[in-house]
Formats: sequence, C-alpha cells, structure tokens
Amino acid sequence: MRSMYSKLARGLMSAAVGAALCGVAQAKDVTIAFEGGYAPWNLTLPGGKLGGFEPELAENLCARAQLKCNFVAQDWDGMIPGLQAGKFDVLMDAISITPEREKILALSKPYASTPATFAVTDTKILPKASAATPPLTLANDDKSNVPAVQVLRTALKGKTIGIQSGTVYTRFINENFKDVASIRVYKTSPQRDLDLANGRIDASFDDVTYYAANADKKDATPTVTAGPLIGGPIWGPGEGLAFRKQDAALKAKFDAAITAAIADGTVKKLSEKWFKTDVTPAH
Repeated sequence: MRSMYSKLARGLMSAAVGAALCGVAQAKDVTIAFEGGYAPWNLTLPGGKLGGFEPELAENLCARAQLKCNFVAQDWDGMIPGLQAGKFDVLMDAISITPEREKILALSKPYASTPATFAVTDTKILPKASAATPPLTLANDDKSNVPAVQVLRTALKGKTIGIQSGTVYTRFINENFKDVASIRVYKTSPQRDLDLANGRIDASFDDVTYYAANADKKDATPTVTAGPLIGGPIWGPGEGLAFRKQDAALKAKFDAAITAAIADGTVKKLSEKWFKTDVTPAH
C-alpha cells in the first residue's frame, strides 16, 4: 500500500548498520525508498529520519547482506517510476507480491503477511470488528470470490468507499464494489482518513496493521474497523521488497537476509514491537 506527510523528498537518512559493516571496504551503496507516511510500516520522525517496522528491518537486512544502505522517502505514486529511472535501488513500502507487479518488477520473498479490512464511523453500515467475527479467506480469482463478498456488497450498496491509489487493495475494491458503490481514490491514506472522519465518505479499506497503529494515537480519527478480516491468496504470499528486473544479484542478497531474519526471530520481534502482533509470513 499508507500521520500526515512532511516534505518527504528531503527525508534522507543513512542506514545505521553500525559495527556489523566495519571492514566491508567494497560494499555497494544501495538506496532504499519508503513512503515515509504509512505508519507503522514506515514513518517520518522529527528531524526527517525514517522509522517504523520497515526501516528497522531494512537496517538489519543491509547489515546481514553487508551493504551500505541509504534511506529516502518518496511519495507512493512515484516509487515505481523512480526505481525504473535509477533514483533508488529498492522499494520497501508494504508492497504486496502479486502476479501483476511481478511482470514489471523483481520481488523478494515475503518479509510480512497481513490481512485487510474496512473502517467506518457508523457501525450501522458494517458491524464493528470483534474476535467473534469470522475471517474471510479469498482466492486470487474474482469470480470465485463473488459469493463470499456478497454480504459486504449488500451492506455497502449506495455508499462511498475511500481507497489509496495504486495499492493491491485498489483493484479489489474497484472490481468488487464499483457497480454498487461510489469509489473515491486518494493519493495518501491520511487524506482518505480525514474524509472518513468528516463524513465525506462512508467507509475506507486498508491493511489491519495501519488501522491498529493509528487507533492508538491521541489525535486519531474516530473510526473503527468493521466487518471481517480479509486475507488469503488474493493478496499474494505477502509483502516484499521490489527491485529492477536486471538486479537479480541484489535481490538474491536480500532474499538470503530475509530468510535469516525470519529464522532467528528478528521479523517476529520487530513486528510485535510495531504491530503488537506477529506478521511473519508462512514458509
């Protein structure tokens, strides 16, 4: 997919890989781009530094791969063009691994896997999510998903749904709800959240970890997650790093680092710190 934006273009920071990189004289400089405004996956801290689950994990992965990494913030809609133009070498922004994206990008093995859900201000539209709400597992096949999403289509008929542009969730909402609801697309998730809080849209759709993190903020918008958690093959195997197709060697280094970070519990530790739950993907 994804706090309000600061001047992200100035959000440069070197990865703090510390002593682990000492003596690596020939290490390649690698630039990793994050959105910098999709807490808790990644966020811009006071002073312009990048923090969150992904920057902390990236520091660990770069140390394991013996790479000197620089972090830069980039608006979501400029990420793929910037990668292809050589502005950065890696994208890390909760990017779901999908067949469509694999046509133009080289994607790493997943480092996280999370479901998505709706959020509303009026629980008459959709009931507030609870532990008793059964999850909805969807296939990567729109036709076979129709019966499963019909209850949601009925509930949201005539409503306006907000979604961030260019995410894996955008396609899902468009293909399953555009014939029964109005779809409003936003450049950023915070812009969408503001419209939801102010009643300009009826529901939003995003990753559950995004909603969980923002619900804990004192200035959070008065919204609640609603309906079932939606997961399964429809989102692909999880979230991965994105590379240019020709950078197979760089991808291989990060794949090995991700494997090691999952094996020794680093991914679990960082996800529990930032998400309060374990988002380690199944392997």
